[in-house]
Amino acid sequence: MPHAQSAKISTGSLAIIYLYHPMRYLRLLLLPFSLIYGLVVVIRNWLYDAGLFKSRGFDIPVISIGNLEVGGAGKSPMTEHIVRLLKDEVKLATLSRGYGRQTKGFIEALASSTAAEIGDEPSQFKQKFPDITVAVCEDRVAGIEWLKTNHEVVVMDDAFQHRAVKPGLSILLFDYRNLQLPQIVLPAGNLREPFSGRWRADIMVVTKCPETITEADMTRCYHKLTPLSTQPLFFSAISYQPLLTLYGEQTDVAIDGDTTIFLLTGIANPAPLVKYLEELGPSVIHHKYPDHHPFTPKNILKLADDFKTCKAEKKIIITTEKDAQRLGLQHLQMILNGLPVLVQPIGIKLLNNAQDAFDHLITTYVREHIQHH
Repeated sequence: MPHAQSAKISTGSLAIIYLYHPMRYLRLLLLPFSLIYGLVVVIRNWLYDAGLFKSRGFDIPVISIGNLEVGGAGKSPMTEHIVRLLKDEVKLATLSRGYGRQTKGFIEALASSTAAEIGDEPSQFKQKFPDITVAVCEDRVAGIEWLKTNHEVVVMDDAFQHRAVKPGLSILLFDYRNLQLPQIVLPAGNLREPFSGRWRADIMVVTKCPETITEADMTRCYHKLTPLSTQPLFFSAISYQPLLTLYGEQTDVAIDGDTTIFLLTGIANPAPLVKYLEELGPSVIHHKYPDHHPFTPKNILKLADDFKTCKAEKKIIITTEKDAQRLGLQHLQMILNGLPVLVQPIGIKLLNNAQDAFDHLITTYVREHIQHH
């Protein structure tokens, strides 16, 4: 099976690829700067741990979801999973920094809020969960202060390094493919803080695992992470959902071996999605941009022109949920008008029949710490 092969590559050989890939080799020249950066972060964390920098706790349940790496480890699908789990039981809000937005300060999302106003991930949350509060604020302490009087639970997206808030429950995610690479901080590596920071988490989750992950692979991950006895470790895979239109409507479009897929992404790690689509159809033409890239008319015109000149009889355009939020601008919509643009939603699937155990940890924490207003 292809998945089994990718598991083999991702664990054994990727460390070698990392060390000898030309770009990685150039980045390793930056190791002295990584030592300086790492030292600064270690001192900062020590100042928080020692109480010399203030870390604020709150009297309502605050759940933090984050990762050590720059880029995607599946924080948005995890946030959505927790929102689905809790939204019918408690008055819940999500709080994000709103990366890439053109605004400042605390903003509570409206149904009409755009990615430019609140960021692409919060925009995605609001579109999928219109009945919950979605807020952004670069100062998470101030954000929770705004939210705490009218909400029972706050879920913070991408907040593991935001030490000014002391969350009641911290969930730390690790991308399976990257876990076996050398764990080096910026700029030589991709870590925002030293790997030892993982021991601050309450729960660890290895994400984007192949569904065929073996016991040996899981053991290897366990030995890499060496969780404390108080830190449960879970494994999850990406769960690909049925395709939707740009407006969130169901579609009956089917992908088969005759389909040519034009894939538009501006996310940190599109490799799992590319692999998934390549297994469905023979041809994936990837228009790839950096994470959170603000799509320009030039970008979208190139996509539209490539699509129109393609001679395949059966062809579609697919993008991610996060990227779809940045396609909502009127001048981009005009370019895409009439083209078959579909969105690939994703979720998470806990492996080893651990869904109930994971959900129980979340709901128990909330139940034990909730303050009914």
